[in-house]
Amino acid sequence: MSISNTLSKVCVQSEWSDKEEFLDVIYWGRQIIGLIIGLFWGVLPLKGFLGLALFGLLSAGIVYIWFTAVQNIDETEYGGAWELTKEGFMTSFAGFLVTWIITYSAVHA
Repeated sequence: MSISNTLSKVCVQSEWSDKEEFLDVIYWGRQIIGLIIGLFWGVLPLKGFLGLALFGLLSAGIVYIWFTAVQNIDETEYGGAWELTKEGFMTSFAGFLVTWIITYSAVHA
């Protein structure tokens, strides 16, 4: 599958013939979400547990809403909603932390 074909399927309800392609879209989308939230939290003087908890809620919420409301897929084909919601979470969390720390240090130090 080409990248442009995959990107065209992200914003509208689509048929995903390859389950791995769907999981890859969730994984890379989550990485982008982590970087964007890290930038926002760094620019805002957000610190501590509140920032971590908000990241977890936003990240999981955005992914969950995307695959249930936008894509309207059957979660059982992928191992359930929990499996889809946690896809790529830890690497996204690491990217979020690095981005948040660097941005916060650059803006507020």
